[in-house]
Amino acid sequence: MKRFWICFSLAILTMLAGGCKPSSSSSAPAAAATLRGYPTEAQPKLPTIKLWIGPQEMIAEMALTEKQEQTGMMFRTNMAENEGMLFVMPYPLQARFWMYQTVLPLSCAYITADGTIAEIHDLQPHDTNEVVSKTDDILYVLETKQGWFKRNNIGVGTVITTDRGPLRKVFQH
Repeated sequence: MKRFWICFSLAILTMLAGGCKPSSSSSAPAAAATLRGYPTEAQPKLPTIKLWIGPQEMIAEMALTEKQEQTGMMFRTNMAENEGMLFVMPYPLQARFWMYQTVLPLSCAYITADGTIAEIHDLQPHDTNEVVSKTDDILYVLETKQGWFKRNNIGVGTVITTDRGPLRKVFQH
């Protein structure tokens, strides 16, 4: 009976957990990560968009679907200095990112609907502990090579725009 409850609990957690992606769930333990449903290989390069982060230019892949978000940077082994991955949430939420099957050390910026960086966090390879945003108004997350924000003097309060206009206009939230 005890084994049933452990398996049942892990199955529920698996349905709620995500990969190197935003997780709207409350938990994403390492034990759940070994169950079915998680990506097993890197995703192909996603469509890109040119971002301006303060005065810095970056080319970011756009993770727009749930599958793209869940896979994120998992299994990828390289990232150029001025490349990133932009995650576009379906609505403002309390973002939760973790690094299951992600081998590169990353930094991530939690970004509000108006394109303002609210928080910046360093993420460690293979760390399955969620990094939870302090607020529930995060609409975008940008992952970069770890330390990119520091190296480029980008901090909280910096506004991100695109070559197509403000984030909100481009992604029609």
